[in-house]
Formats: sequence, structure tokens, C-alpha cells
Amino acid sequence: MIIRVAIVEDNNDFREGLFNILQNTKGFLCSGQYDSVEEAMKKLPLVDVVLMDIGLPGKSGIEGARLVKRKYPDTQVIMLTVFYDDKNIFDAIVAGANGYILKKTPPPKLLLAIEEAVAGGMPMTPMIARQVVEMFKKQIPPEKENYSLTPREKEILDQLIEGLNYNMIAEKLFISLDTVRNHIRHVYEKLHVHSKSQAVAKALKHTIL
Repeated sequence: MIIRVAIVEDNNDFREGLFNILQNTKGFLCSGQYDSVEEAMKKLPLVDVVLMDIGLPGKSGIEGARLVKRKYPDTQVIMLTVFYDDKNIFDAIVAGANGYILKKTPPPKLLLAIEEAVAGGMPMTPMIARQVVEMFKKQIPPEKENYSLTPREKEILDQLIEGLNYNMIAEKLFISLDTVRNHIRHVYEKLHVHSKSQAVAKALKHTIL
């Protein structure tokens, strides 16, 4: 399986470096590289993963993530950035980002993060993952809201919160991968979200489980 990746990055040297890494690694293909969200949204083909910078000319990468998810809901958007403040992290997750990786991440770990996102995971640089946990700990839990999730849907949502990908959930619950995907699709519909990150954020914020 070839993982098709697009890059949205305005630093020419960094973008070219990413391009070379992808093109010279078996199983990966760079299907497009753009220096702005505006250019990407005009030319972006259907790909498996978009590596999205945040600090871009024109629209920010966070707005870019929202636009990509709106156009291609199944495309995984990984923020690849130097920013690690709470606001950018939170806004990216709310926008539908499927991962948040710092630019200093070594190439092998970046490639693993791309594979993890395609497999249904939510790759994050460890320090970012810790910040996400701390951010949600600070939230005052409101009253539980009823989204009419079935016990099985709640069980699968709980596994998503734990960081398991689709294959891992299927193995743990002794159900097929297609069954996991069907349940997750129903969870998304009931929670009115379009990505795993949005579902996890909403579940934590509204104490659904």
C-alpha cells in the first residue's frame, strides 16, 4: 500500500526536505506540495495524509485543516509545526486535526506518525500529548449530555480516547474491522463530528461516557 501525502508548508527548504524524505521512502508518495492553504485548496488531490504547517501566509494551517476535512473527510490532517502553546493545540483539534507533531521530530518518527494516522490513530509528539491531557483536566465537566450512544458505541469511543486505532479496537473487542468502522461512523453522526480528534474532544468536554 502506498500512502499518498501532501505538504502545506511555506518554508521552501523544509518543504523540499519533507518531499525528499517521502519520495525516497518505500511505501510513501508525495502527491503535492503547496506554500499556502489557498494554493492547496485549489490544487489538492485526494490524498491519505496532509502535513499542515500552522504559521502560513494568508489562511492559517488551522483554518486549512478545517477546509481539508470539509472537502475530504477521510483525509488525515497532521499539524507539523513549531508551535506548542495550548491555544494552537486546542484550536487544531477542534478544527479536525488527526495529529500534532513538532517540526523537530526525527524523520523516522514522522513517517511512523503518518502510518499511525492512516491506521486510525492520533499521533502526537509526547509533550503535546501531555499538554492535551492537562488541558482537558482543567476543564470543569458540565452535566452529561445524552447523544443516544449505544453501550457498544460508548465502549468503542472509550477505546478511541485511550488512543487505540481501529485494528487494535477490533482485536481487543473481538469484532471485525468493518464492524468497528460502522460503529465509529455512527458515533460521528450522533456527536455531529467529522474526525476522531473531534469525537475525543467532544467526549471529554461533555463527559459523554
